[in-house]
Amino acid sequence: MNLPNAFTERMQALLGTEYNDFIASHQAPPVRALRVNRLKTTPEEIKKELDFAISQLSFTENGFIFTEDKIGASPAHHAGMFYAQDPSAMAVLAGATLPWDRAIRALDLCAAPGGKTTQLAAMLNEGSFLVANEIVPSRCRILQGNLERMGVKNTLVLNSSPDRLAALYPAFFDLILVDAPCSGEGMFRKYPEAVDEWTPDTPAACAARQKEILNKAVKMLAPGGILVYSTCTFAPEENEEMVRFLLESHPEFSLLPVAKKVQSLTRPGILPGTEHARRFYPHVSQGEGQFMAVLRYEGECDTPVSESFKTEARELTREEKKTVESFLKENLTYTPPVLMMWNDTVFCAENKYAIPKGQVFAPGTIVGTLQKGRLIPHHALFSAYGGDFIRKVTLHTNDSRIKTYLQGNSIPAPDTPDGWAAVMLGTAPVGGCKVVSGMAKNHYPKGLRLKN
Repeated sequence: MNLPNAFTERMQALLGTEYNDFIASHQAPPVRALRVNRLKTTPEEIKKELDFAISQLSFTENGFIFTEDKIGASPAHHAGMFYAQDPSAMAVLAGATLPWDRAIRALDLCAAPGGKTTQLAAMLNEGSFLVANEIVPSRCRILQGNLERMGVKNTLVLNSSPDRLAALYPAFFDLILVDAPCSGEGMFRKYPEAVDEWTPDTPAACAARQKEILNKAVKMLAPGGILVYSTCTFAPEENEEMVRFLLESHPEFSLLPVAKKVQSLTRPGILPGTEHARRFYPHVSQGEGQFMAVLRYEGECDTPVSESFKTEARELTREEKKTVESFLKENLTYTPPVLMMWNDTVFCAENKYAIPKGQVFAPGTIVGTLQKGRLIPHHALFSAYGGDFIRKVTLHTNDSRIKTYLQGNSIPAPDTPDGWAAVMLGTAPVGGCKVVSGMAKNHYPKGLRLKN
């Protein structure tokens, strides 16, 4: 791999005697890893359903290395039992010790494609509210698809800018994750095309944008809130200098140490006062280049901590409510406490939150649409609440019916009573079907189906 001279000269100055090991690591293949999705399964359960081998990562019980190709076709992937994620990216939130034992409000400000978003969702206490924001509409679609696959609940997906969000949510969030857009130097080994896009001026241009994003993020933090800042670059101007900018321009911030299990895999921040920040190098840890810093905000709040806007969602009419509640009572053992209408879509949540006008990509877990007095359930309902369905068709990886189902075909379900049912891979919901006389008619979305 031919790395830019300006980059290698800077890295040699930063790393000293470690530089040769750093360069040698770029000739090795990237480490491939996955994170077990605790919203749907456990490390013990997933091992029963994987059709490829895995080995444990050292810093988290949820992380494993794999070497198999094309794992996206695995039934366990379709079931949202895991998310393929770089070990260093996984370690950022694993290293952030969150101080709450209660439901909190959280924001992932730069959320797509959703690796850290879905990891954060699985870490939050029950009843927490998560806003996942992505400014690029096409990337929002990818983000929403991953949230659905992983069965994430109580999450509002927005397609907005940081300044518009800051106006909507002043001093609102207990936790904000800023996985900032950056020069991508840490991805050179994994994505060689990133080398061609890099110039000596790229880090400074990215730093200017990161500073704007952080200034808006500060306005949305509630007193006592936590800001997790991360990048996938080695450039000090995008990393330690951003931390020092926050500490100097906002003295209400303090830099916190990360978990010891992640400290042992990383190097400290390189500027005075940033030692608690951490650098991930491919010659030190099993993963690509990353940077992380965890900061606590002790600023004061002049406004009530609540949404500062009128919700665009509306209550269901009496007839709509009767139809939806009748469907849920007939098919689920548990009914989400909040049912609302957004445009022509019924969605549910575990607690009520406001829906901002004109910036929503997805309002929450979509229940379905109403057609001629009937509810047509959405895939998201099966993925998030499949475990609560009264009727289930339980399959396993070694059952030929799971591949048939994922291809979009009907499957035999002789032991399942007639009606809507969740298709399960072991204990994890995959999707939905409607059982009629022992046959499960496929309800798996066409865009997700396996190609023959």
